[in-house]
Amino acid sequence: MFDVREKPQQVEKAFLIGAYFDRRRKDEAQALLDELGELVRTLGITIVGSQLVFAHEHTARYLIGSGKTKELTDQAKALQADCIVWDNELSPAQQRAWESEGDICVIDRHEVILDIFNMRARTREARLQVELARLEYSIPRLTRMWAHLDRQGGGAGGGKGGAGAARGEGETQLETDRRLAHQRLDRVKAELEDVRRVRDTMRKERSRVPVAHAAIVGYTNAGKSSLLNKLTSADVLAENKLFATLDTTTRRMELPDGQSLLVTDTVGFVRNLPHDLVQSFRATLEESVLADFLIHVVDASSHEALKFYQTTTEVLAELGAGDKRVLLVLNKVDLVDDTRMNELRRDFPDAIAISVKTGQGIEDLFHRLHDFMIDRVVRLDLDLPLDRMDLVALAHQEGKVLTEDYETGRARVQCVVPKRLENRYGPFIVH
Repeated sequence: MFDVREKPQQVEKAFLIGAYFDRRRKDEAQALLDELGELVRTLGITIVGSQLVFAHEHTARYLIGSGKTKELTDQAKALQADCIVWDNELSPAQQRAWESEGDICVIDRHEVILDIFNMRARTREARLQVELARLEYSIPRLTRMWAHLDRQGGGAGGGKGGAGAARGEGETQLETDRRLAHQRLDRVKAELEDVRRVRDTMRKERSRVPVAHAAIVGYTNAGKSSLLNKLTSADVLAENKLFATLDTTTRRMELPDGQSLLVTDTVGFVRNLPHDLVQSFRATLEESVLADFLIHVVDASSHEALKFYQTTTEVLAELGAGDKRVLLVLNKVDLVDDTRMNELRRDFPDAIAISVKTGQGIEDLFHRLHDFMIDRVVRLDLDLPLDRMDLVALAHQEGKVLTEDYETGRARVQCVVPKRLENRYGPFIVH
């Protein structure tokens, strides 16, 4: 499969194309093409030009008409592009047709995202998930990779004989590669299943600890990792780049009232995120499904904030997390003027406005987190006789003990425990 990291000399300058088939969707198509530009630049590739194209209907061969295809390939060559990048997803046959037409490398949005994920993967689980998605994408396109053999004409026989020999060689290699790719696919799936079993065990162990769990979700580059770092003093990589984080990171934070909260950072979403990537990263994204509630971070500085919010919500619903309680957070409000802020408050009336960078709104966020957890735990002030130390032990085991004092011959304890235990402490609660 095409890989920017393995063959950087092949892709240095890209020409972008986006097609739309409904004139009412022109603005949306342009926004997606602009986003594709950000994705391509993330790979370190220079964009030499871009073209938004309207077409009346999809065509099987090129997606758009043949005349427009020739015009665009000529335009890409004139700009000395060494790759055409489509915002629309191309079928393997369409990809081959475009490359044959223009004799130029052609990839689509799907492949760009795969290459970014490949570049960003750090842990064994993330690398396996990326490899799984890449294999599932590349197997139907193996014919494309061996097309050069079909175009060879030399050989001892020369003429037709030479071409036939080359084509046969290609077919043999293609069959071999398909077999090897399927074998590797099976191995990756097995390895990934082992990793997931370990993750499931860790989740079960974590679930035994009576601490609430929140997952930070949102569109890529919204500031999720930065927020985790702010809340928990973690050291998660936080870059102003798309998909800077692919692996989940869980850290514990303390709220002002003494309660603990586990917070997990998750991979960011993007519009038209390839379905196989969603499936491949399901084990990682399941943190959203299993969390007690979600912290949905939206980039307030983006004019596409509402679209980004909707995209994330749709993917969460696909994962089975659509009914989770959500604390909505508008980040980067330090970059927003008053007019835009009023628009955001209209679109997101229940959101907390913050800036991780400046600290604005962080205290309000702590208070809202407390409100989200208030139905889960209760803070108690206890006066216990010394023969009821079992209740002190229970508080240590099931909750969090804030203070202990035995100077009076009794146990004066302040603690936070699950609400289900409140009745057991009833006679000893100091009101």
